[in-house]
Amino acid sequence: MNRQQKEQVVVDVREMFNTAEAAFLVNYRGLPVDLMQNLRKQIREASGSFKVTKARLMKIASKDVVGVDAFAENFHDQVGLVFAKNEPTVVAKRIVDFAKKNEALKIVAGFFEAKFLSKEEVVALGSIPSRDVLLATLVYTLQAPMINLVGTLEAKVKKD
Repeated sequence: MNRQQKEQVVVDVREMFNTAEAAFLVNYRGLPVDLMQNLRKQIREASGSFKVTKARLMKIASKDVVGVDAFAENFHDQVGLVFAKNEPTVVAKRIVDFAKKNEALKIVAGFFEAKFLSKEEVVALGSIPSRDVLLATLVYTLQAPMINLVGTLEAKVKKD
């Protein structure tokens, strides 16, 4: 890789850090190519992207990003960055599920809302239901008292 290509990678990764809602760091050492492609596909379906580049270039790209210092300390070995563009919980869930099925993939850390996330916090983020499920639960919870009231009134009318 020549200097211009390295500079372009740094620009691309920096742009991803600035536009993504969250970033997750995964160690992919020992992951076969077909599984890596499967992981990339799952992440793309969740509106995310998976970037593999040299750890040194990741460190350079993350220098100007606010709050990424603790996250950048983990840029070593064979690690890749997973960026979540829209819903970080969905992307985190895909990574967590994939890591459970494939022991070669290890979750290292995360970066969400300018805060460092440990491996355990990334797993917890992945266990949160998606936004659509949370909204549906909220709507059902708000409707439940009205449904119960209508049922009670109907029972009273039928009884009389």
